[in-house]
Amino acid sequence: MDGRRICHDNVIFAPGLEKDCLAVPPYADAIANFWKGRFPAGPKAVARPPIPHLLGNAALPFDLARTRKSLPELAQAIRGDGRHLLLIPGLMAGERRMEPLREVLNAAGFDAHGWGLGRNLGPKIDSLEQIDRRVDAIRRSSGAPVTLVGWSLGGLFAREYAKFATHKVGGVVTMGTPFSGDPRANHAWRLYQFVAGHPVDCPPFACRREEKPPVPTVALWSARDGVILPECARGRKGERDRAIEVDCTHMGFAAAPEGILAVGRALEAMRAN
Repeated sequence: MDGRRICHDNVIFAPGLEKDCLAVPPYADAIANFWKGRFPAGPKAVARPPIPHLLGNAALPFDLARTRKSLPELAQAIRGDGRHLLLIPGLMAGERRMEPLREVLNAAGFDAHGWGLGRNLGPKIDSLEQIDRRVDAIRRSSGAPVTLVGWSLGGLFAREYAKFATHKVGGVVTMGTPFSGDPRANHAWRLYQFVAGHPVDCPPFACRREEKPPVPTVALWSARDGVILPECARGRKGERDRAIEVDCTHMGFAAAPEGILAVGRALEAMRAN
């Protein structure tokens, strides 16, 4: 064969280059690691929210319109007390998603802040440290504890941070957060696993979802959530101090008037304690 040799798929290579044709491209490991852990795996959930309730989340634009229209009335219905609040968005959401809630709470007399970490792409090994730096920046002026308000996955961040730095946290309000029961009893765990890159029950830092933080904790939940199974967001006795039912969809917790008013109620209940 005039000094040439055949390697794979009848491609002809010069002598001595056979090993090169078998070499793994330098980007192959990066690609393999990217996909590792992102495909849904694990036992199936015993129950998930009904599909009609899931489809109800398409009402988000109407919820936002209702909130914009009634913003002054919402602010007047909530009694703010100047507390520093840190709002943590849910999976794939960013600062803008929490803006209606933040606007109402600030108009009501609270000092609400965005979390400053961009879009929530799931927990990373240093997520709690990043939140800690944000909390320190908020506390710099007064030194007062910060109350965390977390929507969905953001509520899990809030609960775990309150265990990580208890003395810096005044309380935790969760909104449709699946902190109790089966972590796959929802319609979001596959998306979570794809985006975050690890199994839903194996985050990159120690996480004890069902353990109540050692601060006042109020869980907001909805029977028509549609994304999270209601009992997983409501929690059981001992997993939170109080649970308040809200008449909204999962997307409505931080956008609908009902969800925003419920946050106000939760903050007031926390103050009463």
